[in-house]
Amino acid sequence: MRPRKYVFASWVGVLTLFLGVTAQAADPRPIDGFSDYSFLLEEAYNQERGELQHTLKAFYSQDFRRRGWSFNFEQEWWLFTQDHQVAFTIPFSHLREEGKRQRGVGDILIEYRYQLTEEGSNIPAIAPQFGLILPTGDRNKGTGNGVVGYEWSVAASKKVASRLALHANLGLTYLPRVRVPLDDDQRLSPKRSLVSYDVGASVVFALSSDIHMLLEWVGEFEEEINDKGKKERDFKASLSPGVRAAVINKHGLQTVVGVGIPIGVNGPADNYGVFLYLSVEHKLF
Repeated sequence: MRPRKYVFASWVGVLTLFLGVTAQAADPRPIDGFSDYSFLLEEAYNQERGELQHTLKAFYSQDFRRRGWSFNFEQEWWLFTQDHQVAFTIPFSHLREEGKRQRGVGDILIEYRYQLTEEGSNIPAIAPQFGLILPTGDRNKGTGNGVVGYEWSVAASKKVASRLALHANLGLTYLPRVRVPLDDDQRLSPKRSLVSYDVGASVVFALSSDIHMLLEWVGEFEEEINDKGKKERDFKASLSPGVRAAVINKHGLQTVVGVGIPIGVNGPADNYGVFLYLSVEHKLF
């Protein structure tokens, strides 16, 4: 059996086993135990007033095109009330992509998110978001784009059963007047504006109030400039089974650890990798 089929079949088998014993659980709604990132997606729940979240994501890819580690450190703050949230993301890469070494800090992302609707019995939580991409990476090393960019996205989340939650993301990234080094000499390509789209969905199943299993699908219509100076567009799709566990103490400190196995489901996507996740959430007052 191919590795990606083995991982997926194992995840489905474990999920089926626990679905068969859900009636024996004492907790009436284990899905309410905690809410967090769905690893590759965002859940549409803003930080509560007075809470701060720190998140470290690490992804190791093993593919003929790309090999090595990519890291993201993220921090989320409430802004005045729970309706408003600000966040920043600092990426760092240590990998080799298509024979070229990429190592260093990437373009930092600053985001604002508004809690448009809170989850109710008949409505999902919905949170639109705007992001500003700062050119802190190095264009020559492949860690940045060299321009200020913009992101628009929306996340939706709904707990549809005592053990089941669904999440969906839709986003757009706009990078104006990008230039990249050409392959044949030290010149830069002509300026070209790039527009990329991404979609995603995830299912979260609560084995208990502090252990969740996830199955995520993400797809990206990515536009980029090749080393000949021409625009190209690829669609990359990945499926990622995973599991996460939370430890919550009496003072409200919440620590979540998790692991996922992203698997490329089409040619342009990475064949497979390992995703590691650590989140710490605490109250400031």
